[in-house]
Amino acid sequence: MKTRLSFSVLLAFLGAATLWAASTPSPALLILAKQDHTLEIVNPSTLKVVARIPAGNDPHEVIASADGRRAYISNYGFGAYHTISVVDLVDQEALPKIDLTPLRGPHGLAFAGGELYFTAEVNKVFGRYNPATKKIDWILGTGQDRTHMIMVSKNLDHIYTSNVNSGTISIIDKVPKSTAPGPPSGAQGWEETVIHTGMGTEGFDVSPNGKELWSAAAQSGTVSIINIAAKKVVQTLNAHLTRANRLKFTPDGKYVFVSRLAGNDGDVAIFNTATRREVKRLHLGHGAGGILMQPDGSRAYVACSPDNYVAVIDLKTLREVGRIQTERGPDGMAWAVRK
Repeated sequence: MKTRLSFSVLLAFLGAATLWAASTPSPALLILAKQDHTLEIVNPSTLKVVARIPAGNDPHEVIASADGRRAYISNYGFGAYHTISVVDLVDQEALPKIDLTPLRGPHGLAFAGGELYFTAEVNKVFGRYNPATKKIDWILGTGQDRTHMIMVSKNLDHIYTSNVNSGTISIIDKVPKSTAPGPPSGAQGWEETVIHTGMGTEGFDVSPNGKELWSAAAQSGTVSIINIAAKKVVQTLNAHLTRANRLKFTPDGKYVFVSRLAGNDGDVAIFNTATRREVKRLHLGHGAGGILMQPDGSRAYVACSPDNYVAVIDLKTLREVGRIQTERGPDGMAWAVRK
């Protein structure tokens, strides 16, 4: 009788444990906690963390695969590391890392055309990893110091990078295959345009209509507006944003958010893209890093790294409406949508 009772209690306990274990929602909000080396999976409806998974050394940026089943995390270390961590978002477990040797200092990430694009600062390049073959199938040099963040257009014919120590933005365009005789006849070509934007250029984004690229320069505190078709800076805003870190357009293209790592006059500046004027400055804590927009245009998420939370901003009122408590040093964020 005692044995049956103990077994029944055990079954009840296991059943309760199963209920306590929350599965990964879709969409899921992914947040990196840099100092605790973890990836946190958050339910955006409840703003609660449902799982924490090891993310490797010094995790800085995260991106999800197109099917929402994998997360890729750059292990940065200012050039000390050479790996990208991989997380199974369905089973909520760490998978074997991608070894990029001899490339070092991976940072910016993008997932496009079924492949993972990454920057490697030490080598002044970006590369492309094929998850199906588990191989790096392309590397292209930028010739710029600290190639940091990367974006890839949906049709894969434009690539953009920010280069921190060179103070530049690179626009890399696909050009027609060569018809010249002899090798490498028929090879795909790429053309790079380097645009000077200001020292410490790091955070940038391309407008939803694809016509403009805005970038923030941490040392000068300016925001540069690039006409992508003309490939030149058409306006520089004296934004007073020293230590600017990230820059993001809202999904409707109406506003641009710029975060800064520290400052007494606000952690996030919001600009109206039509008037080119600052409309609001938010005081969220003691500094801000990563910015992520909710695809439906309802919210923005801002990582307040020194305060160990992510602030939730209502994009209609431009006010803070909630906070997600995280482990230490939240920064890089991404969406994962299961398909």
